[in-house]
Amino acid sequence: MRLPTISPFSEDIAIDLGTVNTIVHVMGRGVVIDEPSVVAVRTGPGHRQVLAVGHEAHQMLGRTPGSIETIRPLRDGVIADFVATEEMLRQFIRRTRTTFLGLRRPRILICVPAGATPVERRAVYETAVQAGGRKVYIVEEPVAAALGAGLPIDEPVGSMAVDIGGGTTDIAVLSLGGVIEARSLRIAGNAMDEAIIRYIRREHQLLISESNAERIKIEAGSASQQMNGLASEIHIRGRDLRNGKPKSTVLSPQHIAEALNEPVEAMAEFIERALEELPPQVSNDICDRGIMLTGGGALLHKLDQELAKRVGVPFIVSDNPLHCVVRGSAMLLENIAAREHLLIRP
Repeated sequence: MRLPTISPFSEDIAIDLGTVNTIVHVMGRGVVIDEPSVVAVRTGPGHRQVLAVGHEAHQMLGRTPGSIETIRPLRDGVIADFVATEEMLRQFIRRTRTTFLGLRRPRILICVPAGATPVERRAVYETAVQAGGRKVYIVEEPVAAALGAGLPIDEPVGSMAVDIGGGTTDIAVLSLGGVIEARSLRIAGNAMDEAIIRYIRREHQLLISESNAERIKIEAGSASQQMNGLASEIHIRGRDLRNGKPKSTVLSPQHIAEALNEPVEAMAEFIERALEELPPQVSNDICDRGIMLTGGGALLHKLDQELAKRVGVPFIVSDNPLHCVVRGSAMLLENIAAREHLLIRP
């Protein structure tokens, strides 16, 4: 039987709905939106008015007057604010419509963490429908990541993908086209930022913002305390907790690695437990072939080497870790009939 294909002019879209960023892929056009999952709203007696979403709202973080609130509507990979998430999705979907075909409601494939509860999955499904989806499909993020990273999921061999996003670290193990195991840990990129904030507060009595912590992680973050070739130091500014005045200090990548030790160790233990609970042959396949790292967290300097040292299994960072989930979602949507067994019910 000939499987259905998607027209290059289809309005069907795949969405990686992330805690930190939302990525939208339109069939036939590729990734058209990659923006922060942030919504700015004006609040008043009995009403909320959405002012901006994505990049525009992100620029307002920490700079708004009392009447305007900036919201991250997702927490730990699931919806925390339904109204804000729906409006964010609706505006992103509206931006994808560049032709008369935009009059049609699109089919949407959207991702959820592997550990999302049935209630959380249903919330994502209903939000996507309300945002404009004609038909909505759901897939677990690490399953889409494994497909998008090019793992041989149809072969008679075990493959593991670890997707490190903003809110969750997700694992999927696949073989012969099916899912053997999928699970989530609610420790990921945001937990790294929080660990940096705690470390600087404890060691330097300095209070910094979340956005500053994220910048430190990106510019000087490392999972290894060994000399690593990054910039020798990073200058940071914050508020002195002792006198409330602005203060500067200097950190090295080794300091950041020390700050990140706790979340990295939690990830390593999570992966170890997953390996221990797999069938022996599947676990042996993964130990021989290695584990694929995807997601923004995979970009942390030397994370693959540090996890390999702690877990005892090789790790490989995918070629484009940030887009593996949405690329795999688009591949699923393109051939939905053959891959329907990988989808989950809301």
